[in-house]
Amino acid sequence: MTREYCRLALYKFVELPGAKLLQALGLTPNLITIIGFALCVLASVMVASGWLITGGIVFLLGGGLDIFDGGLARLNGSDSNFGAFLDSVFDRLGESALFVGLAVFFLKQGLTDTQEMWFILILLFALVFSQSVSYLRARGEGLGVFTKSGLMTRPERVVILGIGLVVDGLIPHPVMIWVLGLIAVVSCFTLIQRMFKIGQILHKGGRAIDPRPKFADSEYNCHIPKGAKQCQII
Repeated sequence: MTREYCRLALYKFVELPGAKLLQALGLTPNLITIIGFALCVLASVMVASGWLITGGIVFLLGGGLDIFDGGLARLNGSDSNFGAFLDSVFDRLGESALFVGLAVFFLKQGLTDTQEMWFILILLFALVFSQSVSYLRARGEGLGVFTKSGLMTRPERVVILGIGLVVDGLIPHPVMIWVLGLIAVVSCFTLIQRMFKIGQILHKGGRAIDPRPKFADSEYNCHIPKGAKQCQII
């Protein structure tokens, strides 16, 4: 419930005011999605060039725009399946682009073959597990199960990656390898959490519906048991 309260507070004090500002500027939700993706790609190029602080800040801005496109769509009454599809695709591509930038950055550091091998392995584990977490959510929704359960979801990854880049650029120590290791381990745990949650809902024999309010995404897991007419929050 603490996470839900935080999400509603974020909606009230950040997402809604930001969406209203973007609406006043005449921007569309799909345009916001594309701008956010472009900023993530720009951040990737900066990171690959060694500009970690600037790249981290730009990535936080690009990832942060993700909270406004959906809010703007709901505010305009223009939310659609295509918009949600576009947002999901560009979210994955933008995040993956940053991992490519990090790989290039590591390879340019003049490390030994063993060090390079470990850096790339950890980076790949972080990429695979984090993208698998997002895939499980999408696959679950395809089966009628709506859930954001788990410790390391996309917002947490964006914040940790962005702050990690800034800190790595400020201090003479390789912070990002530890950040990637953290993302890999916790994303793996989140993957298992989400698999069990979705499996638990599906094994109850019913289908889940999306209980999210029209104005904001919810963290609820909702299931309709056989014979029931109302959503059961679990």
